[in-house]
Amino acid sequence: MIERLIEVIGRTAAWLTLAMVAATCVTLVLRYGFDMGAIMLQESVLYMHGAVFMLGFSYTLKHDEHVRVDLMYSRMSDRRRSIVNLGGHIVLMTPLCLALTYFSLDYVTNSWSILEGSQEVDGIRGVYLLKTLIPAAACLLLLQTGLLAVREIQRLSAEGGIPRHNSHG
Repeated sequence: MIERLIEVIGRTAAWLTLAMVAATCVTLVLRYGFDMGAIMLQESVLYMHGAVFMLGFSYTLKHDEHVRVDLMYSRMSDRRRSIVNLGGHIVLMTPLCLALTYFSLDYVTNSWSILEGSQEVDGIRGVYLLKTLIPAAACLLLLQTGLLAVREIQRLSAEGGIPRHNSHG
C-alpha cells in the first residue's frame, strides 16, 4: 500500500514537469510578447520544481534510479550488493530522513502559524504549503527506505547471509 502511494505521488509529480514547461512558455510570451509580468505564474514554476524534486525522491529510490557512485558496486555479487544497500538504508538514509524531518518541523510550523505567503504582492499565498513538502518528502523517503531495508534483510536471510538464532532445546 505504501509503495502504491509512492508510485501515485511520483507519477503525479512527474506530470508537473510538463506544467512547468507550459507555465514557463506562457510567462515568456507574456513578458516578451505583451510586456506583462506574471509573478504568480513565475512563482508557480518554482513551486512545481520544488514539488517534483521533493515528491520524486521516494519514487526515484523505489525504482532504483537514484545516483550511485558505481566504482565497485557493479562488480559485486548480489549478496554483497544487498549488504551495501542495507548498510546505506540503515546507516545513511534513515538518519538523514529522521534529521530532515526533525529539523524542518519548526520551520514548517512557523510558516503555518503565520500562513506564510509570497513576499511579492501578486505572488502565491501558500509558501507554507511548499515548505510542508520538506518533512512530507522525508517521511515518504523514510517509508520507502524501510521497505527496501526489509527486502534486503529478507533476501540475505533467504540466501543464508544473516545468521538466525536457533534455540536447541
